[in-house]
Amino acid sequence: MRYGIALDIGTSGFRCQAIDLDSKKTVATAITERHPIPGMNVIDHVNFAMKAGQEVAHGLMIGAINNLFAELNIDLSKVEKIGVCGNPFQLSLFQNIEIRDLAFAGKNMLDELGVVSPPRNGDIVSAESLGIHGMPDAEVIIPPAVRHEIGADAIAMMMMTDILEEKEPCIIVDYGTNAEMALIVNGKIYSGSAAAGPALEGQEIERGMLAAPGALSEIAITDRGWRCYVLDDTLAPVEGDLIDPLTGAVIEEGPMHGKAIGITGTGVIAALANGMKTGIVQPPKIMTETGTLTLQDGIVISSHDVDEAGKAIGALRAGFLTLMDAAGVWIEDVRKAYMSGASGLYVDARKAMEVGMVAPGATHIVQFGNTSIGLARRIILGEVDLDSLREFAKQLRADHVMFATSEFFKNLYSVEYSLWCTSMPMAMYNDMLDMYNMKHIPVAPDTSVVKVERFAKRDLPDTEECKVRIIKSGTILSGVVEGCIGCKSCVRECPERALTIRPEGASSFVAEIQSDRCAGTACRRCEQACPKKVLKTLDLKVTL
Repeated sequence: MRYGIALDIGTSGFRCQAIDLDSKKTVATAITERHPIPGMNVIDHVNFAMKAGQEVAHGLMIGAINNLFAELNIDLSKVEKIGVCGNPFQLSLFQNIEIRDLAFAGKNMLDELGVVSPPRNGDIVSAESLGIHGMPDAEVIIPPAVRHEIGADAIAMMMMTDILEEKEPCIIVDYGTNAEMALIVNGKIYSGSAAAGPALEGQEIERGMLAAPGALSEIAITDRGWRCYVLDDTLAPVEGDLIDPLTGAVIEEGPMHGKAIGITGTGVIAALANGMKTGIVQPPKIMTETGTLTLQDGIVISSHDVDEAGKAIGALRAGFLTLMDAAGVWIEDVRKAYMSGASGLYVDARKAMEVGMVAPGATHIVQFGNTSIGLARRIILGEVDLDSLREFAKQLRADHVMFATSEFFKNLYSVEYSLWCTSMPMAMYNDMLDMYNMKHIPVAPDTSVVKVERFAKRDLPDTEECKVRIIKSGTILSGVVEGCIGCKSCVRECPERALTIRPEGASSFVAEIQSDRCAGTACRRCEQACPKKVLKTLDLKVTL
């Protein structure tokens, strides 16, 4: 038997599928709970790599991938091909090639640092050369990037959908931590990448998790209460409990009662949309006695969760409108919206539009699954080769809009921040747009007239026949902290419960961090909480 492995290297975690190359049948699926490098977005990952050492970051990724492949329970020596997909940041860390050209904007800075950008034109390398174990004959096929922020995942979302065949203006978004988006107008592509943050994939949410068995992924309003839906072992949403949204009391137990262990970003969006519709949620506040929403099996949505989801939604909507402004069109011109990625598939499209996750003028929404894993599968099955991917990349005559330097985006995001984080009512949204001489958008889009097409039932194909295996992706980073008094103020301050302090000997203390749970360089609350200022997380080393 000959195998191929399709690998999606996402910012929030890794997904892979083993495929029998002769029968083309999927034989196993495995995913990680999180990304193994500390941090919640690509900037955190790059910062960690630059400060802790790129070899360390690469080692964390390859270690997680080796553990992930072992979970497939196949004869790895018979793997012939590994097709990968991801954004330029993740693929560069995976290949262990230069990343500073992605971290720093501006030619002068790169020249001053002596940084030479690698070609990123796609490559075929041996699995062994990357540190992947047990596959002496396997080749790893790495797709090309288009340009700075536009990589294989963006190629995937356009190649795996029909968007380039569209005659009218339309927009596509790969929903995730780093939300790639493209607006097609008259055959021209305007692309952008919004740092939406991890909330849409269930991270930086108190009970959040990626789409996996046991995840609460949808909540529907009924005349008796809110019905929860939980993903089963095949990643299909199954009816859970009917609950009272004001108290969390169970009105009726469903088939998935007692099986919810966390909530995905789509579940948070559903709770947010329902809450806003009924007046229970008035961002960022939740108008219950406890100030929280209690859902099935005691899963709680807090005002902090609303805040995090709102900031992600705000970045998305600011991105849509910035691309439209760059293209010289507005919401009434863009009637079709494509949604890809796990969040784009599992979320209720109309609820997503109601809260602002979809282009506000859309009347037709098309939901796809994981286009990145789809492209990786096509690569290992020989349905697309590296030369054709390179040619496709050349054809994408993309005008890339850098949101980080766009005044339009910055001004619009300030309006979004006021809406989601400072209790500004939506009724004032267009008044704020007037301050920046921007065109208005609908305050309450009519989603009843929106046509929704769903092209997949599950984020990952073929999971009906093979149970999804989930692993923890992290490694322990540890070291003796000189001067530590063992007060554990740092431990109490860690929002992700990633840190432990344990005694070693009579007067020494060792810090241990679970790398996949650590929020990375953008957090460092543990360091700030240390009364002696002796904890330096980047000094901790990988435990062998």
